[in-house]
Amino acid sequence: MQGDIILETEDLTKEFAGFVAVNGVNLRVTRGTIHALIGPNGAGKTTCFNLLTKFLTPTRGRILYKGQDITGLAPADIARLGVVRSFQISAVFPHLSVLENVRIALQRQRGGSFDFWRSRDVLDVFNARALSLIEDVGLSDFVGVPAVELPYGRKRALEIATTLALDPEMLLLDEPTAGMGHEDIDRIAALIKRVAADRTVLMVEHNLSVVSDLSDTITVLTRGTVLAEGPYDAISNHPGVREAYMGVGHA
Repeated sequence: MQGDIILETEDLTKEFAGFVAVNGVNLRVTRGTIHALIGPNGAGKTTCFNLLTKFLTPTRGRILYKGQDITGLAPADIARLGVVRSFQISAVFPHLSVLENVRIALQRQRGGSFDFWRSRDVLDVFNARALSLIEDVGLSDFVGVPAVELPYGRKRALEIATTLALDPEMLLLDEPTAGMGHEDIDRIAALIKRVAADRTVLMVEHNLSVVSDLSDTITVLTRGTVLAEGPYDAISNHPGVREAYMGVGHA
């Protein structure tokens, strides 16, 4: 149900040998929205993202998902609850085709171990769903192409497809358009918008054009603390944000 809080942090803090990278962050992500986490270099956004996805353990504070305290859970346990980080789960095998990559990701539905050694027929049951996901991310023309031969932007789309194979309720994207040209950026931005139609998206993103086009809410971090939060128009006119970015066009 859109409108309620799906992910929340309370006093989220991370210290490294006396250096406070994230300091008392209170983040509230509304269900059914695209929420962007931005900030200048060194602002703490990557550390914050790693705390949320349990690649780091907080020094103090709590992380709540749908009201449940998930602070002490492992990344795999959080993924089972429906919170999936794109690069964390996307098992892209370079010498397997696009179809084979997505089909392997779909094996999670079977439970148990992966079926690399089983008859091809075992995996064929996933073809319809795999092809549907491949179409969703715009890779229908690349079904039989090995992942290693895909252009960079298409490879990122494949990673998102393998993530979507886990049917997450909340998708966390870490700089989804990093290193892309304009055409790929536009394609991935459109994909994120489609993906967000029936799930919640939290993303760290440097490209402010993408942020402005996609985000319902933006949280700006600086020096490990929340500087401002709100829609793009409010954020872009915030004097503290302008000062933090020093007029630079991206985080």
